[in-house]
Amino acid sequence: MPLTMSNTGEAVTIKKIGGKEETRRFLENLGFVVGGEVTVVSDIGGNMIVNVKDSRVAIGKDMANKIMV
Repeated sequence: MPLTMSNTGEAVTIKKIGGKEETRRFLENLGFVVGGEVTVVSDIGGNMIVNVKDSRVAIGKDMANKIMV
């Protein structure tokens, strides 16, 4: 399921990252790697704030839909 369907406060593991190569590389630079753990901090209007690798990152709904957990 995409990251956008995760519940707030739930820790999930990344299974796959979709999209174009440049999108995958961008997300990887932010810390979103396969096997990594992500926790949704808040979800406001589809935009999300997530904890990844001990830092908070804000991503849009379109990016979050490319991250499968």
